[in-house]
Amino acid sequence: MEDHLLLILMKIKLGFLIKDLSFRFGFSEPTVTRIYRSWLPIIAENVKFLIVWPEKHVLRRNLPTSFRKKFYNCVAIIDCMEILIERPLSLHARAQTWSNYKNNNTIKYLIGITPSGAVSFLSPGWGGRVSDKEITIKSGFLEKITHGDCVLADRGFTLVEEFATKGGTLKLPKFTKGKKQMSSAEVDESRQIAHVRIHVERVIGRLRKFRILQNIIPLTQVDLLDDGNNNFISKY
Repeated sequence: MEDHLLLILMKIKLGFLIKDLSFRFGFSEPTVTRIYRSWLPIIAENVKFLIVWPEKHVLRRNLPTSFRKKFYNCVAIIDCMEILIERPLSLHARAQTWSNYKNNNTIKYLIGITPSGAVSFLSPGWGGRVSDKEITIKSGFLEKITHGDCVLADRGFTLVEEFATKGGTLKLPKFTKGKKQMSSAEVDESRQIAHVRIHVERVIGRLRKFRILQNIIPLTQVDLLDDGNNNFISKY
């Protein structure tokens, strides 16, 4: 069993091929595949408790200094992460998973982190075609928002009204909207949002260090990307 766990961790962290792991551990390739497919969902289920939406008093107690003046009520910073997958066989699945941003077929996730940098929300996977707005609504993220909450995001998250209906505020970098230039106050606020939003980009960057996420995921493993909840693809 220890060999099985080590095999899985090497696959996830180092991105070794099935053939390579077969040679290293002395298992047949079908056995390595079976171990991988059986263990990965078990590991996923047992680490779910690490993703927690914290109570507000916990957020306030751990709020970094850079948030205290302008974003004291910030409960999360959100962004999307995409994982490249092999080109699906069916035209419908190709359309579902095509990402114009990545110019490839992808699975897309919404990630939320606390101001202190802990992952507090991870959506199910969706096809790369889904917009930032759509994945935020469909993932149930808005159900986490209560009166007075502030969330920071990039310009693609055009959900200011949706957050307002929950009593919350969505802070986005300002853009000109047809004006020749932004006011000095708008420029200053955009700079401050960009400064603190870098935290979520750093978290995604740390996730990218897992070599398995740097490779194109084969179609035979796409179902493992979402713990059995295949929102992103109906038939590949």
